[in-house]
Amino acid sequence: MYKPHSIHARWAALLLALLTYPAFAQQQELGLLLGRFASVDRSSGSTKVDLSSGTALQANYGRRLAVAGPVAIYGEVHFLANPQRTVASASSAATRDVATLFITPGIRVKFLPSRAISPYLVAGGGYANFEQSRNQLNGQPNAAPRTVHRGVFDYGGGVDVKFWRFIGLRGEVRDFYSGSPAFNLAAISGRQHNPVASVGFVLKFK
Repeated sequence: MYKPHSIHARWAALLLALLTYPAFAQQQELGLLLGRFASVDRSSGSTKVDLSSGTALQANYGRRLAVAGPVAIYGEVHFLANPQRTVASASSAATRDVATLFITPGIRVKFLPSRAISPYLVAGGGYANFEQSRNQLNGQPNAAPRTVHRGVFDYGGGVDVKFWRFIGLRGEVRDFYSGSPAFNLAAISGRQHNPVASVGFVLKFK
């Protein structure tokens, strides 16, 4: 029977830290998003791995740094956690599933920030943690490391829509370009794209 990865506990601690931030000064935002990873196909020669789609639980803290006419610049920290993405491969020694944690500080450029609809672009980079299953696809113990630590670069864009008072709606798409999980297959290495589409709400404190 599948037991959730310990990454659940890490996500809960990060989210609690955000929600108990001592005092929100003006010009700050807290976004809570629910997203979906797109599936990822990796191959090298005859070796192929399919990493499934999966839920992406996200929190984003942003602070406005500057305003220049119709453009506002925000510094942000983006947190993303996924409890499980399953692996499919003809190689039965492959890792069975992977959990994911991304922490990416970055910059958000928001256009028309005072309007009802404000599109934005984001880019940043930081830390990626992948937690591999204890078993291979064939049920044998997994020889891959339990966790691996990688770098990650994220970029994308979205839109904020004013909803009610200090509450807004947010939709966005990001790609997290990271180092590879430990698939337990020597041929599969290097970096991979991890596209995520998300929707949620944002609390604004101006």
